[in-house]
Amino acid sequence: MDTRPVHYRSLVETAEALRTGETSARALTETMLERIGTLDPGYHSYFHVCTERALAKADAADAALRDGRCLGPLHGMPIAVKDLCRTDFAPTTAGMGINAGLMSETNATVVDRLEAAGAVILGKIAMTEGAYTGHHPNVSVPVNPLSRDHWVGTSSSGSGVATAAGFCFASLGSDTGGSIRYPSATCGLSGLKPTWGRVSRHGVFDLAPTLDHVGPMTRSAADCAATLQVIAGHDPKDPTSLDVPVPDYMSGLGRGVRDLRIGVDRDYAFDGVEASVAAALEAAIAQFERLGARIVEITLPPYEELVAEWVMMCAVETAYVHRETYPARAAEYGPDLSNLIDQGLAATGVQVARGNILRVTFSQALETMFEGIDCMLCPTMPTPTPTLAQMAGYGADPEVLNAILRYTAPFDFSGSPTLTLPNGLDGQGMPTSMQIVGPMLSEAVILRAGAAYQNATDWHCRHPDLG
Repeated sequence: MDTRPVHYRSLVETAEALRTGETSARALTETMLERIGTLDPGYHSYFHVCTERALAKADAADAALRDGRCLGPLHGMPIAVKDLCRTDFAPTTAGMGINAGLMSETNATVVDRLEAAGAVILGKIAMTEGAYTGHHPNVSVPVNPLSRDHWVGTSSSGSGVATAAGFCFASLGSDTGGSIRYPSATCGLSGLKPTWGRVSRHGVFDLAPTLDHVGPMTRSAADCAATLQVIAGHDPKDPTSLDVPVPDYMSGLGRGVRDLRIGVDRDYAFDGVEASVAAALEAAIAQFERLGARIVEITLPPYEELVAEWVMMCAVETAYVHRETYPARAAEYGPDLSNLIDQGLAATGVQVARGNILRVTFSQALETMFEGIDCMLCPTMPTPTPTLAQMAGYGADPEVLNAILRYTAPFDFSGSPTLTLPNGLDGQGMPTSMQIVGPMLSEAVILRAGAAYQNATDWHCRHPDLG
């Protein structure tokens, strides 16, 4: 029996309790709304809370269940969406002062899919300005519920805080250079960056369109699978979405990892990595071996030059996205985003060509590497969760930025799916984490591997004591 408070329980298990009548969508939604109202003023995870609408949606979900209609694995479950997902029922600012009060006439496709599956959207989650590294100066920065002195990651900062603090059962984040994975790592969550094109980006505010991914941030791999099941799939409104079938992600979670080929590039995974992160990854590798997986030595294609180009490549796309308001309204932008756009405007065609060539070369070599394995393991960051002091101004420091991009940016460039999982604690009791990375459209495999690891460990069951 799960003895955790209801707000920290698994989405999948709680959804089952709802279907069997042990709880109700109304009760779950009231619990979350009460916690948000009482505790979130100290953590700043929500930008906008849809109290009355959420309660009405919860009542509708309960009524549907009484009529014998269950709309899917998220039916009646209170979740939240990042403030870059457009909604017709709440403002969408993408963390930007320039968009204050902006209302959309339509919803992002992911929002419509969540609601069609019976999910109860509690509200919009706070984020960095434009989904880059820094929050707008007028925004209250989300606070890590595990430690106020530690970084919470960007840009899905509020999504990490709300999910870890028990202010929702899951949330949607986005990832351009690591923004699902960093907050998942720093808050002890399970976060999935799907294959690029697996989830529609229609109605989602762009940072850098060819790098942007939308995915779930949850408390377990199984919860990621349930959420992906709902939001994945082709969308005619997004011509970049992949027109391929969506598998049943939930059905394979219990298959285990026996004979699964898991690659490890020991130079990539361990060189220059802090001791507690390395030890946690070694322990995870040993755990997978005990579960029957085959660990395969691999060599990741050269990635260093590509990672060094991430800022420039992100910048040129961001400059294009903001061309109608920047530099015309530059004074309304915060420093991090405006500096990024300035870099994009200053980039030359030769620089962009070089970045694209490096990207295509790496991506093709990576897919070739995956022909011999099913997935690979590596850290999410080379250090444990850094302190706020250590990360002050990191967006303007190329050395610091390139160091943390080492394990994230390559897979934004390639579009490969990755699952971030907690796998230990550092000396200060903060979580360490790892990624399971797979070839294109291998979400079922990496979720299965993540679920097997979490069935054998309890790192994902540790939660902040907020009262």
